Amino acid sequence: MHPASLARRLPAALTAAGLAVALTACSATPAPSGAPSTLSVWDPYPQFAAGSEWAKTIDRCGSEAGVQIQRQAYDTTDLTTKVLLAAQQRTAPNVLVIDNPVVSTLAEAGVLKPNQDVGLDAAQAAPNLVAAGVAGDRTYGVPIGANTLALYYNKAVLTAAGVDPASIKDWASLTAALAKVKGAGKKGITFSAIGTEEGSFQFLPWFWGSGAALTDLASEPATAALAQWKSWLDNGYAPNSVVNNTQTTSWQEFATGEYAFAENGTWQLQNAKKAGFEYGVLAIPGRTGGTAPAPTGGEFVTVPAQDNPDAEKTAARVAGCLTSPDKVLSSDTALTYVSAVPSVQEKQVAAQPELAVWVDAVKNAKGRTGDNLGTRYPRISQPLWGALQAALTGAKAPEAAMKDAQAAAASAK
Repeated sequence: MHPASLARRLPAALTAAGLAVALTACSATPAPSGAPSTLSVWDPYPQFAAGSEWAKTIDRCGSEAGVQIQRQAYDTTDLTTKVLLAAQQRTAPNVLVIDNPVVSTLAEAGVLKPNQDVGLDAAQAAPNLVAAGVAGDRTYGVPIGANTLALYYNKAVLTAAGVDPASIKDWASLTAALAKVKGAGKKGITFSAIGTEEGSFQFLPWFWGSGAALTDLASEPATAALAQWKSWLDNGYAPNSVVNNTQTTSWQEFATGEYAFAENGTWQLQNAKKAGFEYGVLAIPGRTGGTAPAPTGGEFVTVPAQDNPDAEKTAARVAGCLTSPDKVLSSDTALTYVSAVPSVQEKQVAAQPELAVWVDAVKNAKGRTGDNLGTRYPRISQPLWGALQAALTGAKAPEAAMKDAQAAAASAK
């Protein structure tokens, strides 16, 4: 599922959660004698019907594990709620594909089995992506793929303003480019700063790119990131509409052809190709240079706890197969994801060179629940998006907004 949708639905999913509770090779080895002949797989991809490449991959992995698969696809919010209820009733699915920020919540609730207990190995996936599935000292599941944020740019707008995209290396050079664009009579940059998880999601590359950490929202780097956004609004480089923009409405602004830049994700690639103007993509720059860490979107393939250990081990075979290098390329292509496996990323770029910048962004990305934040993340994110709203609307200065956000995060239960 795309992060745009994930970001909108995460708070509800986590609220529901609070109320309740080496990639393995695919082989044709029969299931253990105590395992059932049929396993259930639940995923958040109702848009992919039985004849899709994703559904075919699930069936192939079931055959190679010696079982038949019963697949059920749900909307993401429904999926999380249904899994929690099923776990309470001891009817959880055997394999669960779930949004990466929810993994730690389900793990701490006892819904998921640690990889080492069932023989699932995430070693071939990139460590920065696997981190979203770490709770305590244990890993739960394997990332099936990822997407993240970068800067789309309108080539014609930049050319008219005399801006070379290659010159944009840090915040100062980006701001200088925005000034030139405004001077040329065009609009600068659009993004989403709405008062939901979506706003936090879009702010995190600037927050992390400043050197800030989510454990200290009131730090100088954190305040500098918010002050940077605020200065863009004050100087007319970004529209006031960002305080209400979702990632979708922000994209719609960029699609008018009037803006130089838009912060958005991999999921807009097809729309970019239909926009009617030439575009390019830049990694979001860090404060003093380099690629800023952006938050990851995407799902993990996990194994929920069962009463039957043999069923868990067979489920781990299916989960390992779904995330194995020889299967995941077709799945990630269907899901419009950058693979979590570096060797598969290379194949994706070879087939579609325009994905190179996205692969670079994913390599530098971070899970929102990483750094051992786990279920603490939502209690930090909500004050953070509140700080964005307060500062960008002028209700508070950036320093005061971030200081208040830190106090709220520290006191949240």
